Amino acid sequence: MKDSRPTPSRVVTTPTLQARATLSADYSAPGPDSGALATPNGPVNGRTGPFRGQVVPGFSGVVANGDGTFWAMPDNGFGSKANSADFLLRVYEVAPDFETGRRGGGSGTIDVERFISLRDPDHKIKTKIVNEDTTDRLLTGADFDIESIVRQPDGTFWIGEEFGPYLLHVSKSGKLLSAPVPFVGGKSPDNPTLAAGETPAIGSSRGFEAMAGSKDGRYLYPILEGALNADADKRRRLVYEFDTKKQRYTGTTWAYETDTDANFVGDAHLVGPKKLVVLERDNFDGAQAVTKRVYDVDLNRRENGFARKRLKVDLLQIANPERIGTTTSPGAYGVGANFSFAFQSTETVVPLSGGRYLFANDNNYPGNAARYPGRPDDTEMIIVGFPKVRTDAPANRLIGHRGASGYRPEHTLASYELAIRQCADYIEPDVVPTKDGKLVARHEPNITDTTDVSTHPEFADRKTTKTIDGSTQTGWFTEDFTLAELRTLRTKERLPQLRTDNTAFDGLYPIPTLDEVFDLALHSRTCAGKPVGVAPETKHPTYFASIGLPTDAALLKELKAHGWTKKSDPVVIQSFETTNLKSLAKKSRLPLIQLVDCSGAPYDLKAAGEATTYADLVTPAGLRGIKRYADQVALCKDRMIPRDADGRLLAPTTAISDAHRVGLRVTGWTFRRENQFLPLQFRSSTVAAEVGDLDGEINAFLDAGMDDFFTDNPDVGQEARS
Repeated sequence: MKDSRPTPSRVVTTPTLQARATLSADYSAPGPDSGALATPNGPVNGRTGPFRGQVVPGFSGVVANGDGTFWAMPDNGFGSKANSADFLLRVYEVAPDFETGRRGGGSGTIDVERFISLRDPDHKIKTKIVNEDTTDRLLTGADFDIESIVRQPDGTFWIGEEFGPYLLHVSKSGKLLSAPVPFVGGKSPDNPTLAAGETPAIGSSRGFEAMAGSKDGRYLYPILEGALNADADKRRRLVYEFDTKKQRYTGTTWAYETDTDANFVGDAHLVGPKKLVVLERDNFDGAQAVTKRVYDVDLNRRENGFARKRLKVDLLQIANPERIGTTTSPGAYGVGANFSFAFQSTETVVPLSGGRYLFANDNNYPGNAARYPGRPDDTEMIIVGFPKVRTDAPANRLIGHRGASGYRPEHTLASYELAIRQCADYIEPDVVPTKDGKLVARHEPNITDTTDVSTHPEFADRKTTKTIDGSTQTGWFTEDFTLAELRTLRTKERLPQLRTDNTAFDGLYPIPTLDEVFDLALHSRTCAGKPVGVAPETKHPTYFASIGLPTDAALLKELKAHGWTKKSDPVVIQSFETTNLKSLAKKSRLPLIQLVDCSGAPYDLKAAGEATTYADLVTPAGLRGIKRYADQVALCKDRMIPRDADGRLLAPTTAISDAHRVGLRVTGWTFRRENQFLPLQFRSSTVAAEVGDLDGEINAFLDAGMDDFFTDNPDVGQEARS
């Protein structure tokens, strides 16, 4: 039967691992012992300071020499002024012997050949430094937090740092050439000139993590890692222009928007006139990571007031057909047929010849352990190419139900992002409003079971009892919180007894705004290289309208802001009610889906005293009525193939063929892999939480004629439809 469901192929640019090399986390360069204060509370990943010699805690900035070697710069050492006074600021020349997976490939190790020490023998720095009274005046991690580096045509370096933040100009040998240039926008809390009572302009360690430079050396483009303290928009990161000839800021700035407010700008390079590649990251590693992405950014083009960005590569999903690293790092997280660069501090992107890019990590020695829990991460350098690969584009549309909610807490950016990586064509946010009318993604307004709200004493008095669609509920509700208040909460798994693995992500992620969900889709691509679609569901429209928080108009406004207004756009708006869909059909050209439950009736009709049930909607006459205002119908699975008393699938009904006859596309919901949700013949055991044959169930419905489907497990759905 699978042959009746064609899967046309497409040619897709596929980020592919071409080379990898590592430097042992425990490598130490010559010099005095370091890290005496790095582990004040005892061992971290089995390591306790002080460490012999000068550790190399990863790379925060890298410059390609064009001959296979690189200048690689660690940051300030151990994370703060207080613990890094014994860490000497250096730039190391390294020679990776890259493993390529092919004959003739190297050992996969990085050789450290030499280094230059940053120093201030000419007393350009007017504030006191650690080595104040020495001849060389070697700079340390208590003096500056160096993060980004640009080489000038004359061989000198400009370095961006975070304590000031300052721009430092050093010679080929590392000598400071002029006084540190202070940030035009203010000071950080770590600035040595911050006066008592003076308000910092940016947060600690939120300075110049990233800095690009023009090819001719005239201009630098430092980018703030975090938002300005006074900026109400915490997703805004400012890009500045600095004239190296005049040694002053030009006054020109641009705004870059991160995927979410907690993300950081890790690195940037200029690749064309006012065109950047920007590395954006979150603060998680391993399986918890959500954002390790590189975007093409055009400063000359704007979208909603920000520089336009388009996805270049998701570093959590790199093809690895040569299985690079699988022998040298056996069993490591993210090292397999799909390669994941899931380090907390992924902070380096370097364009190479042939359209390739090099990436490196800062391993925060000895703190990060993304590859092997309990063992400090090595420093890695990888090269990624972008070959064109022919891939299938299945005809059946796969919708990530609340994201990939079978693997991550539902309605989080982590869940949506994973769904995209698992080849979902669309992601589905359920839409509910806040007290101040902002739209967020939650399955229900009652957030008791999906957030940690019950642990927040400041919100104890918000617990209440409400009647929604005729059902009485007690708990905490989104409409009683402002967006700012909701963002202080963290999400958790809704079905902890059934999906115990998902509880490992409890307490990590905030409730996403609808704007963030739409931005994620807009800035992503499906496995088939197409734009990622969104399938927002308007939750309880009658109820929210009754309390003065109608959502339809706000939803259309949000969709329009993201450029989605046409029938052909990758959007489908859903509702279990009929009245709001009929209203939306008059106001918008976007496709609409009528959701049909297994029992009961649309609440809007019930509230109006009408007798129409969901069963009536799937009769031939009912489906003809739906076709007058909607484009698709999304049926509860039992409407398509019912089950007997034991839970075994019976013969299909005529619902699918009846819908097709009137021109409605049919979507089925919801496909989940746990035995509790599966028909009897596809269960693996009598244990509800164990995984059964979801592939088999999906194929039974596809064979019955279902067009598209919602699933909590997009990876299984992708395999089933391919």
